[in-house]
Amino acid sequence: MSEQASPRLRSSARRRDGRRRAAVTAAVAVAVGVMTAGVLAPTAALASARPDGVQQGLNVLVRDDGVPAVLASVTDRGGRARNYTAGVADPATGAKVPVDGQVRIGSNTKVFTAVVVLQLVGEGKIGLDTPVDTYLPGLVRGDGIDGRNITVRQLLQHTSGLPEYLASPQLSDITAAQHRYFEPRDLIDMALAQKAEFAPGTKWAYNNTGYVLAGLIVQKVTGRPIGEEITRRVIDRIGLRHTYFPAPGDQGIREPHPQGYYRTDAGAPLRDFTEMDPSWTWAAGQMISTDSDLNRFYGALLGGDLLPEAQLAQMRTTVPTTELGPGISYGLGLASMPLPCGDGVYWGHSGGIPGYKTRAGATEGGRRAASVAATVESSDAAVAKHLDSVMTTALCR
Repeated sequence: MSEQASPRLRSSARRRDGRRRAAVTAAVAVAVGVMTAGVLAPTAALASARPDGVQQGLNVLVRDDGVPAVLASVTDRGGRARNYTAGVADPATGAKVPVDGQVRIGSNTKVFTAVVVLQLVGEGKIGLDTPVDTYLPGLVRGDGIDGRNITVRQLLQHTSGLPEYLASPQLSDITAAQHRYFEPRDLIDMALAQKAEFAPGTKWAYNNTGYVLAGLIVQKVTGRPIGEEITRRVIDRIGLRHTYFPAPGDQGIREPHPQGYYRTDAGAPLRDFTEMDPSWTWAAGQMISTDSDLNRFYGALLGGDLLPEAQLAQMRTTVPTTELGPGISYGLGLASMPLPCGDGVYWGHSGGIPGYKTRAGATEGGRRAASVAATVESSDAAVAKHLDSVMTTALCR
């Protein structure tokens, strides 16, 4: 679940989630058929006879990296979209990849959570620089951990110093937790059983625990589940028809989708993770969406349709994250990444959750948006690099 968006935010999430992956036992072997050239052709209605750069990038992921399927969508400011696919939805049957099919979006969920928090900031119900203890009194206590010294801003910004709950022994074998339900408090307890990573505000380190706490704060302030608030304040507001926050116990994917797989390391066998209980990711990574819906979301967000100007400015106020790569910085649930074509930056996030690996974002003002999803989550650096390449190709055109 995990990563954050794009060219290098992926590396942080990978480092964070890598602690989890490193402890995962070898996945059960899943027979995956060899991809043939015939499944690499564009399937979108607007696809031309000769593949463009985005399609070529998807083909590389299938042909060279062994990803079963890849989906992408590029949308311009006028809402005109072009969808792409490569590979097969189910290697066992050779089924076609559904155009704009649903996938688990992992840490792109963090951006939805951050938007709801910032909306509540704009309404005067949450203070960005207010201690976490104000909303969750006495909850955040541990070895070097005190919620009275950690602010809401630091939760969203990954500067809280909180331990990463994914590093807990209870999640060391994520395959054993594939169908297990976790309460949000279970995740917080896993984190608080560890020692603080650093003093609040002194460093930056990608952290899922902060977003679970952010979700709990939303629930405390509104009296409603975080999933309902995301639905009411974001999904319904901008008309995302294929996006949802799974209810407790909902382990499937509702609409047409490709199968999703998990791989511990490059070359390792794939394990089918299409059906899973995503509760261990909750407000940090539980949501399901499509590429085109993600484009609409990021376009609306960067276009000013979801947040007042003051809160959008706060979201885009970044801190340096040298570990992510040159030019990368992180705001409040949103990362800024330079475009290699010299056309400024784009804002977005990435997501990694067993089954799917995603990238999504938009350029300034939401003028152009792009999303890409691969049907395997692993620590394979080549897959991450090629997903990033698809994003920059799409946004630089």
